Amino acid sequence: MNSEEEFYDAETGLESDDSCEVSFKDALVFDSKRAKPENGVWERRKTLPAEMISRNDFSVWSILKKCIGMELSKIAMPVVFNEPLSFLQRISEYMEHAHLIHKVCSLSDSIDRMQVVAAFAVSAVASQWERTGKPFNPLLGETYELTREDEGYRLISEQVSHHPPVSAFHAQSLKQEFEFHGSIYPKLKFWGKSVEAEPKGTMTLELLKHKETYTWTNPMCCVHNIILGKLWIEQYGTVEIVNHSTGDKCVLNFKPCGMFGKELHKVEGHIQDKSKKKHRVIYGKWTECMYSVDPKVYEAHKKSDKKTGEDSKKLKREHSSQSEEADEMLEVQETVTVIPGSALLWRIAPRPANSAQVNITLALKTQRRCAQPLQHPMYNFTSFAMTLNELEPGMERLLAPTDCRLRPDVRAMENGDIDSSSTEKERLEEKQRASRRERSMDEEEWSTRWFQLGTNPHTEAEDWLYTGGYFDRNYTDCPNVY
Repeated sequence: MNSEEEFYDAETGLESDDSCEVSFKDALVFDSKRAKPENGVWERRKTLPAEMISRNDFSVWSILKKCIGMELSKIAMPVVFNEPLSFLQRISEYMEHAHLIHKVCSLSDSIDRMQVVAAFAVSAVASQWERTGKPFNPLLGETYELTREDEGYRLISEQVSHHPPVSAFHAQSLKQEFEFHGSIYPKLKFWGKSVEAEPKGTMTLELLKHKETYTWTNPMCCVHNIILGKLWIEQYGTVEIVNHSTGDKCVLNFKPCGMFGKELHKVEGHIQDKSKKKHRVIYGKWTECMYSVDPKVYEAHKKSDKKTGEDSKKLKREHSSQSEEADEMLEVQETVTVIPGSALLWRIAPRPANSAQVNITLALKTQRRCAQPLQHPMYNFTSFAMTLNELEPGMERLLAPTDCRLRPDVRAMENGDIDSSSTEKERLEEKQRASRRERSMDEEEWSTRWFQLGTNPHTEAEDWLYTGGYFDRNYTDCPNVY
């Protein structure tokens, strides 16, 4: 295995009550042998070509046991712990809920816009729920484009640095309504039973019509039970969304699980103007939905709920001596309690029936109801994620030669061929090392193709900015990464 491979996770539901229906039609025009449905819209796939590769015969402990407290920057990980997507493709999942940005663009009040931007920021990490597979590390110069004509946007991303690993992306409205961009440098540490990911990098959303810019960073992410037990994911930390044009601010608290799992997945916060007056309270779960409510209504509900909760707390303390640690507390099936007068901002869409393995009780119930056997699991992918590596006949001639869809190790894993995936992965990594040695001998610096290092004018921090031109389809200067 490659000792120089970076092991890092991605950063990182689709519709609210008034969201538009999504068909995932691809705007690219290509020749396909697949028959069109009657409505003339291309059917995007709803499953992967092969079932998820089993990880039962592999021990992550044998790899990570010497890395406690260390940053996982150069740890070789077997391909079996991956999912069949590149990190660049996983970044594009931020746009799964693009209908929220379109809604923001249509609102006239800045506070109303802020609360929907807050919902979008939360929804951007929702696809991580139960996604415990590691995406493939992008090769230096690798790209991914995503065009969604029905959703009104297109996105381009590029791996702009290998040491440290930095991925840059830029999404833009097809109607020049918004731009959404950022560069991501995830830092991971292993703590014995969990892997903690710090999402370095700033998200920037520009509303061109309103002449507003919002920035924020994503919450911390932790994968629990790395060594033993069922893997589960926790998001925690403070996310501060700033409207640089009005001074409005939204402060969201992604709550840690806690001893009894009561706070698992919960998100609470508030919107304030530049004079620090609170206008709305935001609450919900990043795995389910988000609501907003008037601060006075929220406080009244909180006080009335406090006394009711005291008796429950007392009962829980009586049994706390036998409670398990937070790492073991997974079966928390609490839904969001909606406060009267709240407005729904966003609700997650159900995942495909074949997205993940189901527990034995649910499996038996389902088998009794269905004539057909259960479908095989698909890495806990959302319907959106299921389509990201799809490659239609004729699509190759429009894509850059550096696009993730053309990457052979990811394609082999998607097809269930673990041996070919491992072989191709090692070949690509060796090719990348050889290219680096050659540049070093020639004293050449790597030159990015679509992004350049600059300064974010709103945060004044270093950022990778899109230079334009990708969609002109001139790929003559693209590197040979595969």
